[in-house]
Amino acid sequence: MTIADPAAFIRNNTRIQTVPHAPEISLWLADEVTQIWRLTEDALDQIGLAPPFWAFAWAGGQGLARWVLDNPREVADKQVLDFATGSGLVGIAAMKAGAKSILCADIDPFCGAAVQMNGALNGVTLDFITHDLLDAPAPDVDVICAGDVFYEKPMAERVLPWLTAAHRRGIRVLVGDPIRTYFPKGGFDLLAEYQVPTTRELEDMAIKRTRVWALADG
Repeated sequence: MTIADPAAFIRNNTRIQTVPHAPEISLWLADEVTQIWRLTEDALDQIGLAPPFWAFAWAGGQGLARWVLDNPREVADKQVLDFATGSGLVGIAAMKAGAKSILCADIDPFCGAAVQMNGALNGVTLDFITHDLLDAPAPDVDVICAGDVFYEKPMAERVLPWLTAAHRRGIRVLVGDPIRTYFPKGGFDLLAEYQVPTTRELEDMAIKRTRVWALADG
């Protein structure tokens, strides 16, 4: 079974909310008053929906979005890749900070509808692709933004060499992460640290310490 109209599904199962740590941005998000919040993995599978990571503003993405908004020179007039974009939060922040263009990428095709809707909600245009970018060298962009990509070992083992190779080609790599289990122990320069409002259901605490990093030389 597949969902025929992803945009309608998003409108019916999420609601427009301000991003806590980046209040300049609003997104279609799930919370305890929306139906999708209560769906189990089995229920999601029955309606043909992957886990809806696009329906939440994760701590790493919030931190990275905040940093980009506060440091617009990092993305102004540049081509930016928002890798594992989810809701498109970081891409939206980069466009608001003056980026030349944003390519949002996520293997969940449902994210395409979420990114388009969230971009329109914030008055910005975002491009979207759904194929797995880790199967080839990174696109020719100036900056790669990656929020919350070190949440499981297989993903971390694939994404770190890919980001490192991109950095060696001269691409600036920015990462937002609340020190998840598989975040690398070294190789990054710390740019900022935030206390990010979240929910216990998502991050097991109401405030999550989150850091923004740049992949280091060497």
